[in-house]
This record gives sequence, C-alpha cells and structure tokens, in this order.
Amino acid sequence: MATEIQVDAHAREFVGHDHPMLIGSDWVDAASGKTFEVLNPATGELLCRVAEGSSEDIDRAVKTARAAFESGPWHTMKPSERGRIIHRLGDLILEHGDELAALETLDNGKPYAVARAADVPLAADLFHYMSGWCTKLNGQTIQPNVPYMPDAQWHAYTTRDPIGVVGQIIPWNFPLLMAAWKLGPALAAGCTIILKPAEQTPLSALRLGELILEAGIPPGVVNIVTGFGEAGAALAAHNDVDKVAFTGSTEVGKLIVGAAGTSNLKKLTLELGGKSPNVVYADSDLETTIPGAAMSIFFNHGQCCAAGSRLFVEHKVYDEVLQGISDIAKAMKVGNGFDSETEMGPLVSQEQLDRVTGFLDAGAAEGACAVAGGKRVGDKGYFVAPTVLTDTNPKMKVEAEEIFGPVVVAKPFKDAADIPPIANETNYGLAAGVWTRDISKAHATARAIRAGTVWVNCYNVFDAALPFGGYKESGWGREMGGEALNNYLETKCVVTQL
Repeated sequence: MATEIQVDAHAREFVGHDHPMLIGSDWVDAASGKTFEVLNPATGELLCRVAEGSSEDIDRAVKTARAAFESGPWHTMKPSERGRIIHRLGDLILEHGDELAALETLDNGKPYAVARAADVPLAADLFHYMSGWCTKLNGQTIQPNVPYMPDAQWHAYTTRDPIGVVGQIIPWNFPLLMAAWKLGPALAAGCTIILKPAEQTPLSALRLGELILEAGIPPGVVNIVTGFGEAGAALAAHNDVDKVAFTGSTEVGKLIVGAAGTSNLKKLTLELGGKSPNVVYADSDLETTIPGAAMSIFFNHGQCCAAGSRLFVEHKVYDEVLQGISDIAKAMKVGNGFDSETEMGPLVSQEQLDRVTGFLDAGAAEGACAVAGGKRVGDKGYFVAPTVLTDTNPKMKVEAEEIFGPVVVAKPFKDAADIPPIANETNYGLAAGVWTRDISKAHATARAIRAGTVWVNCYNVFDAALPFGGYKESGWGREMGGEALNNYLETKCVVTQL
C-alpha cells in the first residue's frame, strides 16, 4: 500500500519564505528587486520566490570573488586546512540529508527515495573525495638540457596554481549533485566561484550556500546568483572571469563558447548532451539486462545526459528484450515523489513537458510506433509515461536528437560488426552501455564506441573517482576524478640558472 512520505520539517520551513542570493557572506536581493517563482513540478503550484539576478548582480558577484581570490585566505591557506573545510561541507550535507533530499523532490520532482539514496550521498562523497586532493596538487622538478648553453646549470620546477575566478552554470536534472561536481574540484584547487543554478531548481543550491558558510569556507569564495539566461550569459562573457564550467545542452554550450571567445578567451569546460547507445547482445543475462536497460533510460525520468536512449538489441533476442522493457515501462508507477510507491516523478517544468511531448508527436507523425507510453499522464503536473518506440530511423527527430525525457528507441542488429557504425552515428559521444557475458566482445565493443564512459553489464554507475565527460559534441574536459582538477589549475614553470 502506498504511503505518503512526510516532508522534512526544515525543508517545509525553507520553502515557506522567499530567498535572496549569496554574494560574499551576505544574502542580498537582486539589484533590480525582481524575483521569480519556483514551482513544484508534481503539482504546478508555487513553492516560493527567489531573487532574479541580472548582469549587474553577476558583476558584483565577480568583483566579490576577485577580491576574495586576490586578497582572501582561501588559495593561500595550508592545503590540509582547505581540505578539512571541504570535508566538513561533505559532512554537513550528510547531516542535513533528509532536508536536502526533500528539497530536491519538491523542486525537481524526483522520487524522495532516489534523492535520499543517490543524490545526497553522492554529493557528500564528491566533497569528501575532492578534499583529499588539496594536499596532492604538486608540481615537479625538471633537469633542463639547453643545447646552446651546454655549460650552464639549472634548477627548474613546476607549480600547480588555481586558475582564479570561476563561473559555474549548472542544470536542473541533478541540482545538488551538479553543484557538488562543479564546486568540489574548484574549491580544492583554491579558486573562487560564482555559481549560477538553473532557474527551475535553485533551492538546494541556496541551502548549500548556507552550509558552505557554516562549514567555514571564507566569504566571497562561493557566491550564488539565481536567475535566468541573462545572468548566465553575463557570467560567460564577463572579462574578469578566468574560466567557465557549464553543464547543459549542446546548443547553449555553443553559445557559451561564443561568449568566451568574444570576451577574454577564458578557459572552458563543457559537459553537454548525449544520445547514448545501449547495446544488448544475445548472450547477455537477460534477467539483469532487461531491467538494467530499462533503468538506463527511465532513471531520473529520462532527464539524464547519459541516458541510454538508443537501444540496439541483437536480433535473436530482440522480441524478448523489447517485450520485457515495454512491460516494465507499462508497470512503472508514475506519480508524486513523496508517494512511497512512485518509481518515476514528473518532468521538471511545463517547458520540458512541451518539449518531450513535442518529440512524441513528431515521432508519431513520422511513423514511429509507441509499444509503451507515448503520451502525457494526467492533466496536473508535468508527467509523461515511460515510452518505448520502434520503427524509427536515424533521420527521425526521436532517434537523432536528445529528447531528455523517458523515451527510448529500440532497434535490432545482426551481429557485433554492425555496432560501431550505428552506435557512432550521432554527433554526441557521452556514454554507452554494453550487455554481454563475453568479456572479449565487451571490451572490443567498448573500444569501438566513441564515448567518454562505457558501462558493461551495468548503467549509470557513478563515483567521485571516475572521470565523466564526452567525445564530440558532448563536451570538453571531464568532471570528477583527478582529471577534474586540471580544469581549475594552471601549470607554471620556473627556470633558474645556477
């Protein structure tokens, strides 16, 4: 029997009033005085209002971050001390886990159980992991060989220095976790930051800002400016920002590249879209493969950049796999994230609902067959049924473009030789899945697929130590792991003649 999960009292209190933005150690209104509404995607009802930042607010946040970088203690303090503070932030996330999970469910719509089991502990673990890197960002000594000065003696070494003031723009699909992915390595490197959360889901970022101050991170090191595209565009183009890190759509990523190129050629990392292939061989263990392939697309309502949205199944087992995934889709409980039986919540907004249903309408018009789902659920909230489409081709929008919803296209293939051309027939290269008992086939297929992450006999496995990012139009650079630190560091070489 379904039971209603009680919303954490602190989360209820948090959404019970409007929220300013964080600049320095102060919670301030937008310079314009404007606010915007934050809605519950399960009901469409108002949660609260937050400050609507503009270019003026971005400018004062950048000035604050610059002052904190140039004269503040953050990047000059002992690395071990900086690491302890970052680790404390991870501890605070765990201490407030129920509240943060409830805010994610209220703001994003995802099931509370998922937010509590995945988003919150993964965010905490990211800060815990990155805190350990503070003491390990070391340079090296080098013995130069200078042919035109054969008798000279040298002392040469490198240092790893923080890049400076960083602008970070995060999406709405994993609001708390994406904030952690961005903030963790930048803080470990000693940077100062302006974080711009998605306008659809600003609440957990604002609560995280309170915890950042409580953890002891100095004022001005992290500034949080809420708002719409104007704020993000101003941050991307600002001449006193040294680097921008963005997670979101490829289309917006290209705009950010343009803004950076016409300003000060700031450094960029981009974690963008995907249209990930999920390959099922006939020799796989179908008892685990079928539910695994279903969750690769339906997890987080399909609002995952790495979602396994193109399912390729060896023809021998195609009918069985298609039937199994369709049965799972039809049986999934779609509903409010605070219902204990809910397996899939709403899409994040009316805009996203219109986008996904628009794709479904286009697919139907072009001849795609919905063997499960294919339509909106109910008339309240932003719910779409888990959908399985067949009879598609690479020219159809539903197969070629990122939908960012719970929609998978399923197609049969003959043998392993078919996979590289069809799997790589996309502008994206973020992730992929391979399901097989044959370890040689698994590794050969993983090698052939041009993607930043390939999961074998699993999907959506994330850890703070595992680098994540994409090939081709799925982005530049990597999140998480030791590689993420390179996004926020400059290498300086010092050469001294002895």
